[in-house]
Amino acid sequence: MILIKNGHIKPIVGAELENGSILIDNGKIVAIGETLEVPTDVDIIDAGGRLVTPGCVEAHCHIGLHNQSMRWEGADYNESADPITPHMRAIDAFNPMDPALGEAIRGGVTTACTGPGSANVVGGTFMIAKLYGKRADKMAMVENAAMKCAFGENPKSVYGQNKKTPKTRMATAALLRELLFKAKDYLAEKEAGKEPKFDMKLEAMLPVMRGEIPLKAHAHRADDIFTSIRIAKEFGVKLTLDHCTEGALIADELAEECYPALVGPTMTNKTKPELRNKSFETPGVLHDAGVKICIITDAPVITLENLPMCAGLAAQAGLPMEAAWRAITINPAEVLGVADRIGSLEPGKDADIVIWTADPLTTIGGEAYMTFIDGKIAYTAEA
Repeated sequence: MILIKNGHIKPIVGAELENGSILIDNGKIVAIGETLEVPTDVDIIDAGGRLVTPGCVEAHCHIGLHNQSMRWEGADYNESADPITPHMRAIDAFNPMDPALGEAIRGGVTTACTGPGSANVVGGTFMIAKLYGKRADKMAMVENAAMKCAFGENPKSVYGQNKKTPKTRMATAALLRELLFKAKDYLAEKEAGKEPKFDMKLEAMLPVMRGEIPLKAHAHRADDIFTSIRIAKEFGVKLTLDHCTEGALIADELAEECYPALVGPTMTNKTKPELRNKSFETPGVLHDAGVKICIITDAPVITLENLPMCAGLAAQAGLPMEAAWRAITINPAEVLGVADRIGSLEPGKDADIVIWTADPLTTIGGEAYMTFIDGKIAYTAEA
């Protein structure tokens, strides 16, 4: 057992404790309080009055697939030979030895939803992974968490320049619809007791058609966001709005639709036309309209250890500070469907805990003093 004592505990859900303790046993949080009864043989860690929070959660990135410092050899996140590749799986390319994982842990990020990039109209499934370990199978919380699809410039630029479809936004939408129609018929045959000819792409789409996982829609421009919503409604499938760069322009409309917005990466230059309205004000505008938001880095576009800084910049631009914290903890946990395990400090949840050197949302250079993942010390500044 481990006792973290003398910490300023910010559980995200519930009241803060100016001087509290957290008891950990077998990888789980057992108790939180100002005074706790603990066994005499417990290992004690004195937080020294430092801020203690749950580990941060990244809802959209490519860490472990776009391997840091490995140039093109490490780029395993876009199978850009075919615009429709739903049968690609992030877990089959995830590299636990990517040095970016250790840097993310030092930055207080303990869990990430990571997967294929946006070269393809449909790119494959994302996984949800704890960032500490040696083997992807053991690090995965959820092996197949969402199906990546992409709208706008990226699939057009990858295939259009090679005189292949899609060259237009119409073609992107048409290719996605064609796949969804085929997957719908494929599922109907299976449910009717028939045995359709095996199709690996359509098999991969079955969790989407059954409503088990969402389409994870890369969409920056307002019209692309609406196209993703239009198609999701046509087929009755779940959806998350990833990037949502022009979300502030249509916040009232998005509030009516009730899809979560995963906003970012914002701490970068405007590298293409569809990013011209990118702003740190977007999370605050969406939040004020009633849209559930997460803040994302899209790592390696922004390195993952800077996720808290991105939340702090959004707070500086108008997002309430508590909402900024929620946007990198409990909100992504809820959107990803794993809030029963991570995203807040509560008894029964995984002991993914960060003791900070300083509040990372308000202090430049604030990073982890200690990071725990599943109750194990994954990083300590004292080492």
